[in-house]
Amino acid sequence: MIDPLAEVVTLLQPEARFSKLVIGAGCWRVRRSEAGQPFYCAILEGSSRLAVDGHEPITLQAGDFVLVPAAYGFAMSSLEPPESEDFETSPVALPHGEFRHGIQTGPPDVRLLVGYCVFDSPDAALLVSLLPQLVHIRGERRLATLVQLVGDESCEQRPARDVILARLLEVLLIEALRSTAETAASPGLLRGLADGRLAVALRRMHESPTRPWTVVQLAREAALSRSAFFERFRRAVGVAPMEYLLAWRMALAKDLLRRSEGGVGEVAERVGYSSASTFSVAFTRHVGVPPTRYMRERTAL
Repeated sequence: MIDPLAEVVTLLQPEARFSKLVIGAGCWRVRRSEAGQPFYCAILEGSSRLAVDGHEPITLQAGDFVLVPAAYGFAMSSLEPPESEDFETSPVALPHGEFRHGIQTGPPDVRLLVGYCVFDSPDAALLVSLLPQLVHIRGERRLATLVQLVGDESCEQRPARDVILARLLEVLLIEALRSTAETAASPGLLRGLADGRLAVALRRMHESPTRPWTVVQLAREAALSRSAFFERFRRAVGVAPMEYLLAWRMALAKDLLRRSEGGVGEVAERVGYSSASTFSVAFTRHVGVPPTRYMRERTAL
């Protein structure tokens, strides 16, 4: 059986390239504005507060993991943040690679691992649009175990520490993406897969992207009426069914063109288009350049 999430993650090629240990005590806040960088945070001890632009602030507890596939603005703070929105604290670098916020003496209130990952796929922006805007996982034993392993490894200066830590973080990212239990507040592929009816339709689209699907046919696969399916899909996934199918077909097409697997006509057929001209028009409209030019530019890199 085709696994839509596995396909998206495989094309994304996630890597955790930067992380740092942060501890905080007393009243503190730090705000970051990043141009679409994937941000993650693992709470190792204590608790903290995270406010991501466009979402209600959430309280993070030990064992929690947060992934923001494309962060543009967020603030982390103590549970009781400073009253002034303009108030920010500057981290103090400690001898063992940690950074401390707030009161610089006494035991910390929270210890966390924060960092940025990268999605190596040239189609990252397109694929990220299929994911939730915010993934917050709590109460998942496997994830909590991974968070603990990451914390232990980050605190020790063992041989190959950076290599092990990078691999653990990659597994942590993938595990977070497939842990759908706590993603209901944020539309995206994960929320769609968590809905048993919608999951059937999503798998059918991924199993047979060449099939000339209609909303009626997909609704039938999901055992829902056309209107109920359309609204349920749009609320859960964040886009209409045909819009999702188009995005997935374009992601597949770009991957095939980059790897030079056939000419434009063959690629068109493999992603569900009856002719090269029809595919070229759709691809140009969606990607911004014709498929022949895209293939030429990507293979020249």
